Amino acid sequence: MSNSADSPQAGAGPARRRRLRPVRVLTAAVFALAGLIFFTSFDTAKGTNIRTDDSLLKLSDLIQERSRDNGQLDESNAALRDDIESLAGRDDGSTSAEDDKLAALEKRAGTQELKGEALSVTLDDAPPDATAKLPGYPEPEPDYLVIHQQDLQAVVNALWQGGARGIKVMDQRLISTSAVRCVGNTLILQGRVYSPPYKITAVGDPEKLKKALSASPAIQNYMVYVNVYGLGWKVEENGKATLPGYSGTVDLHYAEPAR
Repeated sequence: MSNSADSPQAGAGPARRRRLRPVRVLTAAVFALAGLIFFTSFDTAKGTNIRTDDSLLKLSDLIQERSRDNGQLDESNAALRDDIESLAGRDDGSTSAEDDKLAALEKRAGTQELKGEALSVTLDDAPPDATAKLPGYPEPEPDYLVIHQQDLQAVVNALWQGGARGIKVMDQRLISTSAVRCVGNTLILQGRVYSPPYKITAVGDPEKLKKALSASPAIQNYMVYVNVYGLGWKVEENGKATLPGYSGTVDLHYAEPAR
């Protein structure tokens, strides 16, 4: 009989259970945790290589596909709206004065084409290898070299302030419920996704629009990054231009409290 500490002693009554050593407990725990990790990895990968960015590429492709689908739906919606308005205008029982009033309201709402003198502003990211062009400024962080949501909003707000009668961002007309939002390095506008450079076009008095851009404190701050790090900035007079009418839905969507 062994005389080890794990063996029951003679005359001590029934034999005691062998105690597990801490090293054995720790080893068992490590193997159990490793097994859980392997199973989770296998369940997540489903047989694919999770070390690549394939899933991210697929998500990007899906976003671009949905954006194209939304653009096609907008065009189809605009064509149907024109057909409906044409049919309704044949004999809707309204007077000519009422028709004129409705047309004026639609024009102000941005659902009709707008023609006139125009000014465009183009914003673009800086080169990825940009360095500080002026002394006394730090070398750029990645955040310094890309267009942000507030930059686009600053231009849009300044153009409205300068008396713009209508504005489009890229190829979409803005209305009172439009939201200019950026996620990462992309612009999401009314269900569609855009990448820089971003072009904003406004119909109005070009001189007043340019003065409003120059007077904006937010744009003055942006111009520092233009001069120091090379962010893109271009202002052009377009002569006569036509802004498309807004063709999306005008219904308001809002949150409701849970019941």
